[in-house]
Amino acid sequence: MAMKRVSTGIPGFDSLVQGGFKENSTNLVAGGTGAGKTIFAIQFLVNGIKKGEPGVYITFEERKKKTYDDMKKFGWDLEKYEKQGKFKFLEYTPEQVKKVLVEGGGIIETIVQKMKAKRIVIDSITSFALLYEDELTKKEAALALFDLIDRWKCTALLTSQAVERDEETISAALEFEVDSIVLLYHTRKAGVRQRALEILKMRGTKHAGKTFAMSITDEGIRVNVNEIVKYN
Repeated sequence: MAMKRVSTGIPGFDSLVQGGFKENSTNLVAGGTGAGKTIFAIQFLVNGIKKGEPGVYITFEERKKKTYDDMKKFGWDLEKYEKQGKFKFLEYTPEQVKKVLVEGGGIIETIVQKMKAKRIVIDSITSFALLYEDELTKKEAALALFDLIDRWKCTALLTSQAVERDEETISAALEFEVDSIVLLYHTRKAGVRQRALEILKMRGTKHAGKTFAMSITDEGIRVNVNEIVKYN
């Protein structure tokens, strides 16, 4: 039986991964500052809302008013979706999420169940990972978080701060047992900044091992599947 796919709504991307993320999977989008991680995440949620799939956005770093204002330029009225009960913006500290894990879901689980949420974003997992001093407890916490997301029957997208292209130095968060890893680049080449996207891994999915040109348009992120970006 074919695995059900969840469309991201990002033009060009879904065609690279057999139609989208696997349903109820946990996916990581990593990139440096300004790479487009938050836009990717919100675009994923908005696409779900348009398909009748409510979404929850948990952030440690973004501010609600600023995020809502920034996303309006793409035509995404998050305030309207929130009033309709289709979208929830939660500002949490990493410590609060740690408490949620200890409580086995807590208030987030209540919100997810009440909304009947199908998509969830945590932006970013990097701050959360810093709460744990060693790799074992970090991995245990990640697995506990993934178990909660799985119990909620949501397709999840986590973002992670990355500063290097080398996959070994991107982030400790990449060692989490995620179902897929998508890398976003905003690299300077010959004095010009160039955006690109690479699918590092996606379980149970055929995907091209190439780096594709990406742009941020008035309607959000778009991947140009016909333009391959080469890095020296």
